[in-house]
Amino acid sequence: MKVLLGMVLGVAILAAGAFLYFRLGLAPVATASAPMPFEQFLAEGALHARITKEAPTTVPIQADESNLAAGVETYRESCAMCHGLRGAGETGIAKGMFPKPPQFLAHVGKSGGAVGQTFWVVKNGIRLTGMPGFGASMSDEQIWQVSLMVEQRDKLPEGLEKILSEPAAGPKR
Repeated sequence: MKVLLGMVLGVAILAAGAFLYFRLGLAPVATASAPMPFEQFLAEGALHARITKEAPTTVPIQADESNLAAGVETYRESCAMCHGLRGAGETGIAKGMFPKPPQFLAHVGKSGGAVGQTFWVVKNGIRLTGMPGFGASMSDEQIWQVSLMVEQRDKLPEGLEKILSEPAAGPKR
């Protein structure tokens, strides 16, 4: 009986401590703050498990020049503000984000994972990262096109590569 009471009391103290940690403003919530204890471990584990479970394993469109060109256009319009352009460096928006968004075009030879995983992330977004889900604002075809382009970013035709290297219009970074 004493062991059970000790366990219940221990759980109650842990729950009260966690509650106070957040309610007293001790939790790091600013983008410039270090992550909370276990935050990265728990978030990455949950994300990878969910993507592995739900990401499509087949791609319904071809990685031809027309689909890659459409992906480049979508990327420039909706993704480059956070994920950058070829040779442009980190944008002002990306500098203020936590966690830092990957700079997909910064280095040649660093293609990502499976296209289906990229599709899942673009469609659904990732909570508490600044990565929005585009499922409500883009068609699945557009999401596949930009996902293919990101995964093929080091094998793009020269004309598309040039478009990804052109400076973005808009405010200074």
